[in-house]
Amino acid sequence: MPDHLTIVDHPLVQHKLTIMREIATPTATFRQLLREISQLMAFEVTRDLPVTMRDIETPLCKMQGIGLAGHDPALISILRAGNGFLDGMLDLIPSARVGFVGLERDEETLQPMQYYFKVPQHLDKRTVIVVDPMLATGHSSAAAIDLLKRKGARNIRLMCLVAAPEGVAHMGEKHPDVPIVVAALDDHLNEKGYIVPGLGDAGDRMFGTK
Repeated sequence: MPDHLTIVDHPLVQHKLTIMREIATPTATFRQLLREISQLMAFEVTRDLPVTMRDIETPLCKMQGIGLAGHDPALISILRAGNGFLDGMLDLIPSARVGFVGLERDEETLQPMQYYFKVPQHLDKRTVIVVDPMLATGHSSAAAIDLLKRKGARNIRLMCLVAAPEGVAHMGEKHPDVPIVVAALDDHLNEKGYIVPGLGDAGDRMFGTK
């Protein structure tokens, strides 16, 4: 397994992912499971957030507790499917700053085309977590991270639900400094650039547009 890849193999994550893969799973259930699984995976992707000690007082005594340090993290959603991950992450990190990158895949070339970009300030001082359920070819994720680095982001990590080996390899070539956290590394991409076995188009399944 590549050094920059972490697979979250917790039983609850894998159980929810299996239900999401099933073609018969309805839109509302898919959307809820995506939110839940993002919260479970958040523990891994935020494991090394910077912390500091601070003095507090419990009902019994004074003590030193641990709190998050520095600037609030930035959560960057790759539209539109990334928003399903975003909601769950914000439940856990409500103070996080939020950004959006709109990239649409050209179905002929499989290359990303940018149509929207709005991100928080001071990315150079924040932990930046990019969320997108599917890491297929890796072109969209790599393009999004290119844009974020141009805005000053340095401490970046990518959280995806399902990845293909091709996408992981592409990210390793373009951004070897960016760790990737996934729930599953699937088998391959088909001729249309979809992950197999995968779960279909995450955006369509989350929003019921197909």
